[in-house]
Amino acid sequence: MKNLLFIDNEVVSETEAVEAVAETAEVAAEESAQVDPTAVIENVTNVENIKEGVSELFNYDFSTLLQMAIDGCISFAVKVAIALAIYYVGRWIIRRVLKFMDKVYNKRNVEVSLRSFLSGIVKVLLYVVVILIVIQVLGINTSSLIAMLASAGLAVGMALSGTLQNFAGGVMILFLKPYRVGDYIDAQGEEGTVKSIGLFSTEIITVDNRIIYIPNSSISTSVIDNYSTSDIRRVDWTVNVEYGSDANKVREALLEILKSDSRAMTEPAPVVFLTELADSAVVFSARVWCKNGDYWGLKFDIQERIYNELPKQGIKFPFPQLDVTVRNK
Repeated sequence: MKNLLFIDNEVVSETEAVEAVAETAEVAAEESAQVDPTAVIENVTNVENIKEGVSELFNYDFSTLLQMAIDGCISFAVKVAIALAIYYVGRWIIRRVLKFMDKVYNKRNVEVSLRSFLSGIVKVLLYVVVILIVIQVLGINTSSLIAMLASAGLAVGMALSGTLQNFAGGVMILFLKPYRVGDYIDAQGEEGTVKSIGLFSTEIITVDNRIIYIPNSSISTSVIDNYSTSDIRRVDWTVNVEYGSDANKVREALLEILKSDSRAMTEPAPVVFLTELADSAVVFSARVWCKNGDYWGLKFDIQERIYNELPKQGIKFPFPQLDVTVRNK
């Protein structure tokens, strides 16, 4: 029994349908034909392809088409399952690689700042590779996708030039090492302890537990005051006493206070000297060296002792004074 089709509300056979489609294609080809012989040959080839495609389509019955659809769905489902398996296995491998890198860091005593930076780059690159593999398994042409991503990346890179500058600044910080994780720094008007050095910004914690993020591009080109670079630091105190005080007595009293604290280093030795004769006070400067970690504790403790012990030895702190002369006519 021949297959019948409806064309323009008329019942026609399969052969007639094929001939009708072919005639339509030939008419369209003749209307769009050009003088160029190559275009004519291409039109003839397209007509032949249409004839073959329509003929093959009518050779399949409904059950065959249904079976082809089912097979296609099963094939796609298998590809999806394989892609998901590759993704989860790849994620597991990435975690293992990052753990292995942590072990290498610990063995090689790599700095914490460099660890986070390198691990972040490796993690991003590995995930990009896994995603490209998954896309290829799904049957998507990765070459065209890579070309599209490259052009998109160029456009995004131009739009995010500041972000790329932050990345370059982070690389400069890790190689030049003006500061490291755990250092106490003063930069861009902010003071705090460096918590982490990321790809695009540096995170510091202030003394009152505020977290501040400073872009790497700005901090890498600014003045950085690193208080943690040296093992020892000098502590300074400025002491004002009233006029008429014995300078030698003041010096001996301050030296006694400095030397009595075990945190003060004996070499270099503590020093006290008169620095200024101000309007209302005689200014002394006391200096001592200590370990970096003892700086703030020593500074505050000695300052309190100076305030409590100098008055006991008859050394008084001055107040601002102003002499006023009144003349009567």
